[in-house]
This record gives sequence, structure tokens and C-alpha cells, in this order.
Amino acid sequence: MNLQVDAHSPIPIRRQLTEQLRHVIEGGGVPQDQALPSIRELAGFLGINPNTVARVIEDLKQSGYVEARRGKGVFVAPAPPARPSPHLREGFLRDTVVRAAALGMTADDLSVGVLSLAGIRPAAVRGAVEVLLVECSPPELDFFARQLEAHLPVLVDKVLLAELAAVTRRRKQAGRWRVAVTSFCHLPQVERLLKGKGVPVIALLAEARLETLHRLAQLPSGTRVGVASITVETAHNLEHSIANAGLPNIALVGACPAEGAALGRLVRRVDVIVCSTAAAERVRGLAGSTVQVMIDDRALDHRAIEMLAALLVRENGDRPTAAPPRRRLSPRPSIGRESRAGATRATVPGK
Repeated sequence: MNLQVDAHSPIPIRRQLTEQLRHVIEGGGVPQDQALPSIRELAGFLGINPNTVARVIEDLKQSGYVEARRGKGVFVAPAPPARPSPHLREGFLRDTVVRAAALGMTADDLSVGVLSLAGIRPAAVRGAVEVLLVECSPPELDFFARQLEAHLPVLVDKVLLAELAAVTRRRKQAGRWRVAVTSFCHLPQVERLLKGKGVPVIALLAEARLETLHRLAQLPSGTRVGVASITVETAHNLEHSIANAGLPNIALVGACPAEGAALGRLVRRVDVIVCSTAAAERVRGLAGSTVQVMIDDRALDHRAIEMLAALLVRENGDRPTAAPPRRRLSPRPSIGRESRAGATRATVPGK
């Protein structure tokens, strides 16, 4: 099991190691009957703090990738979360090339056609609602709907979490929804309300933007950071995302909505406050010149977008048929990725 961390990267070591272990588990790199290396072993091999490794293992437990077995160690979970195959893009491109070749298109025809459509949302699902989006506030609904529709050719039906029960009782056309999408904190409730409706439910992870984490990582040690958003739920979601980055130089003081006396109290206790665009005007009015304000609207993790895309493809059942390609256009073999430079690499022996 090859792992590497880059101490000079703005991405925290905790996040680097978490993502690499997820990738190894998803790729079957650790048999389910074989324990992962111990926290002490991983820390020693990688030359990092054992506390960081412990937090990584806890993150993997919480997200369903591993489980602890008393007296035996930590093992891959029997059913770890499903994410798209690393070869999903390559397979999609190959299918596209084969289909184009079957139509007699040249490589130039295909590339020019793709570029000409780059600014136009595909019409594949126009006229029908495909995706149900459930969130706890209108700003969250609008934000995630824009991101989903910008990345995928879908139409989004937005429903507030508090109204979902009434909507599902009133509507009998639940089959029109290919999938329901919500955030991790709402997943159990949405699954319960949609049980028996034949609608798969997935949670999409929204993270603080890397630019924000990079700026936070540059702050002096001991900087006090607060978080504010339109609703208390979105404020806590953003706070949790920042906390997961494990930045050692900042102290998270708390999170609150951008209304009421709580925001004033929070502003007086921090050096920096991270807030959404919708809350920025209110926050700046209270912060004045003494508190730095960082704007972060979070972003859908790119793997979350890929996971939703893969599920929609499976639900749609639209698998391209491999017609024999004509010689005018033929797929070229893929080029392997170059390994990262400047990183500290460790090979865990015997794993």
C-alpha cells in the first residue's frame, strides 16, 4: 500500500491521507480480512504526528470506510461507500469516440462539436424533473441547485426538508425523480421520508473551498476563527468542513446564523470570520475594521458530482452500443498519469 504526504502542500496532511486511504480502499488495495496498519505504524512510515493519523482513521470510520474490531485492529468495512470507478471518465470518452466513429465523424468533427456545445446545457432531460434536492433553507437549495445544474444535464426540483413529508404525501409521481440528493446531516431523515418511494437517496459532500483553507493555513498560530451563515445549520456545516481540514494554526471559536445577538457576540471573540456571500453584508457591518472577513460559499466536492453522474447513468440504463468503428476515427491508448513530485513517499511493508 503506497501512501505519500506533502508537508509543503496547502492541503492539510489529514485531508491528503484521508483521500489516499479512501482511494486505496475503493480500489480494493486492502483485503477485507486484513487489518490496516496501526496508527503508530502509519505515523512512523509517513513521518507525521500519530494524532493526525488517529483523526484520519476516525474520519474513515464516520464515513463508513473502515470499522474497528475489538482486539484485532481496523478493517475495511463490509460495504464501504460506492463512488465512481477511477476509469469512469476514460470509459465515457472511449464510448463517445466509438459512437462518433460509427456515425462517420472525424476527430475534428467531434472536437469542434464538443467545443461548440460547451456553453449549452444538454437537452437530454429537458421537460422532466430528474433530481429531487432536499435542504434545510432556501439559500442552500438555490446554491446547490445552481451547482448541480451547472455540472450535469439535470433539472432540479427543490424541496425544503421541513416540507418534504407534505410534498411526498401530496405528489404521487415520485417516479419522476431519478434520485434524491441532500447533505450528509439530513441523509437519515430524507431516507426515512422517501422509504418505499423507489427513489435512491445519496448525500453530496460540500466542502469549504481550497482557497479558503489555504488562506486560513497562512494565518498566524492561535488565530481565532468564527463561522457565520444565513441559517445555523449551514453555519455548522461550514464549520464542520473547516474543522475536518485539521489546520493546527487556527482555533475555531464557534458558528452562528447571521441574524440576532449571537453574531455580535461571536464577532467580538474572533480575529477572522468565515461567512457565506448571503451573510457578508451583515457580518461586515458588525466586524468593522478589526475582524477579517473571508467569503466562502462552499463547493460540491468533485467526487460527489461524479458519484451522482454515475448513478444517473445506471438509473437511465443508457449504455452506448459498441458499433464497429470506422478507420476515419479510432481511440488512442490512454496515457498514464505522472507521479507527483516533491512529496514524501512511504511504502507500507507487507500491505
